[in-house]
Amino acid sequence: MNAYAAWAHPQLAAQVLRVRRDGCSEVALRVEPLNDARQVLWLEQRIRALPGVRRVAIDRPAQRVRVVWDVQRTSLPSLLDNFAIAGCPAQPLQQDSIDDARAQEQHDALKRLLVAGMCSMQVMTYAFVIYIGVVDFVDFSTRNLFRWLGLLTSLPVVFYSALPFFRGAVRELGQRRLGINLPVALAVALVFLASTFNTLRGSGEIYFDSVTMFVFLLLGGRYVELRSRHRSGALGDAAIDATPLLAQRRRADGELETVAAIALLSGDRVHVAEGGTVPADGVLESAGAQVDEALLSGESRPLQRLRGERLVAGSVLLSGPAELRVEHSGATTVAARLGALASRARHARSLIAPSDREVGRFVARVLVLTALTALGWLLLDPGRAFEAAVAVLVVACPCAFALAGPATLTRALGVLAGRGVLVTDGKALDTLATVDYALFDKTGTLSVPQLDRRAVEPLRGDTPDRVLQLAAALAHESSHPLARALADAARLQALSLQAQSVRVHAGAGISGDIDGRELRLGRADFALALAGQTAPSVVTDTLLLADAQGAIATFHLDEQPRADARRMLDALRVDGIAVAIASGDSAPRVATLAARLDIGDWHARQSPAAKLERLQAAREHGHTTLAVGDGSNDAPVLAGADVSAALASGTELAQAHADLLLLDGHLGSLADARAIARQSRQLMAQSRRWSLLYNLCAVPFAAFGLVPPWLAGIGMSLSSLVVILNALRIGGDTAAGRSGASGPAARPRELRA
Repeated sequence: MNAYAAWAHPQLAAQVLRVRRDGCSEVALRVEPLNDARQVLWLEQRIRALPGVRRVAIDRPAQRVRVVWDVQRTSLPSLLDNFAIAGCPAQPLQQDSIDDARAQEQHDALKRLLVAGMCSMQVMTYAFVIYIGVVDFVDFSTRNLFRWLGLLTSLPVVFYSALPFFRGAVRELGQRRLGINLPVALAVALVFLASTFNTLRGSGEIYFDSVTMFVFLLLGGRYVELRSRHRSGALGDAAIDATPLLAQRRRADGELETVAAIALLSGDRVHVAEGGTVPADGVLESAGAQVDEALLSGESRPLQRLRGERLVAGSVLLSGPAELRVEHSGATTVAARLGALASRARHARSLIAPSDREVGRFVARVLVLTALTALGWLLLDPGRAFEAAVAVLVVACPCAFALAGPATLTRALGVLAGRGVLVTDGKALDTLATVDYALFDKTGTLSVPQLDRRAVEPLRGDTPDRVLQLAAALAHESSHPLARALADAARLQALSLQAQSVRVHAGAGISGDIDGRELRLGRADFALALAGQTAPSVVTDTLLLADAQGAIATFHLDEQPRADARRMLDALRVDGIAVAIASGDSAPRVATLAARLDIGDWHARQSPAAKLERLQAAREHGHTTLAVGDGSNDAPVLAGADVSAALASGTELAQAHADLLLLDGHLGSLADARAIARQSRQLMAQSRRWSLLYNLCAVPFAAFGLVPPWLAGIGMSLSSLVVILNALRIGGDTAAGRSGASGPAARPRELRA
């Protein structure tokens, strides 16, 4: 039986197939990494040879293949089977994964570039005949013919290829700002209109070759930048694609049934075969399993998970089979949330754009300089005024200056995404380079709570295992680090208890019903309030479990610094950043951890408002602030900082307010992000200095009439290419920082929903 036979079901196929106007169907497929160009070619040839296949598009960085074909001639299961035979198993993606916007943008840019390239080459051929006439006789009718041929061939370039520049100029004028599109549109329009006028009257200079080559070279630079930006977005695509659409659900009678992964509900039991992809976030019910979370966490080595630990959707089961109890599916999985954050990150790449005020001032100076050049030549030699003004307008075009920001930002975001740091706000990266004060949360951020089973103290005659099960049933519903420590301590026991009506009280604890009995777990004062009792001082620094009759058990927790916390803090201090701790925990605990990490500036018993006030006080003293946390109570300080970072193991609220998300769980990635941010800032400044130096050197020659417009176009385009190539250097000098955060001790413990 075909392993992909389930995709023949109409309802399942409808989730992934999109019917086109021509009657064909289109599907987006996620495939294994295609590192060999010969493998890509062989795969494409095999799929194209299938009956009814119209188009195959392979996106190697995003690990996606799009196929357009006639399903009446080749069924979806047969198509998938051919991918498997070719040694490249494919997984269909949902319809909304067919990214028309990005594909259309790239396709449109390529078409305009090709039209400009073909036409400019042809116009240069016609111009060559006219240039020959300067040194050898060419009769007037022949020269006039080639002038008209140049005009006709330039029309597609000006009215099609250059259309984005004219639209951009109109948009900039409508917004009452100066951007790079305005001088480009002016140069193209003026040169073309002047050349057309001279062609109509049969005399004077024409510059069709200059204007077409100018547009071609500029479009070439923009296309390179566009491809770089789309390539950087591939990581977000891969994270979105990680979760499979099918799952093997175990029915009540023990038999397996194939269902859509999106239809899984909390509490369902799922069977995952060896080599299979985990379809939902859940708790492992088998004795143990080895998984690969490289796509989600960046951890390249297999991770061992034990019974009771969590598996995340999109991870690959290396040893199996395994049984999973579903907690989250569909849009609530870790992979789906990372996909949403990746979408924010791709949107952030356009934040540093030509609307920059510096670019506006640059454009204004170029326009003034162009006008002065024209005025000067009108006074000296009116016949050379137009050519000199156009040369200045073209050679001083701020394209390279304006490209410095987007090109550098795009490259930096792509490098950081590959190193497990997702930047959700492009402006934050520039701010991170200037940070000189960092405020850290303690529990879950700098430290990892641990509970020794011997530290479980029943107070009413229950066994330690019984009270641990009661506490774990409540803790299981919370992502707070202390709750996770309790749940981890009980992971070797089968959790037969399930809490109902669970509520998480920020900064206090958890409440819920177990078998009709109301329980509270958390701070002593919070837990004992259920029985109307006050908290004795001896238990204020412990977690306490209580019901309506009073305390049931206490849990004494210890904590250890994260394996890479010390290395990260040392790197920040060497970089001139003052570090501090603001925690809601007790003073003895905060002091102990601060001493182990050599942090002299620490503050205990801090409410969310107090943390925010401390951060604002640092800003009032002239500091640029960084906040790092992982809990919901850290959301105010994360939102209030100049730049903020959260761990992927943190709560959704913390992640939503963070500018940087550390996907791999390594604090060392924060130091790496700081290094990349500083390098990006330096290279952006380099690129802008190069642009200014080029203009200072080239503009005087253009203003004195020594640079023809065609040569000005080449110089402008080469300066833009230098800026793009300079941006590609980002990440090359920070490899050491990356390796330093990925040693054995820095392996992430878990990715939690």
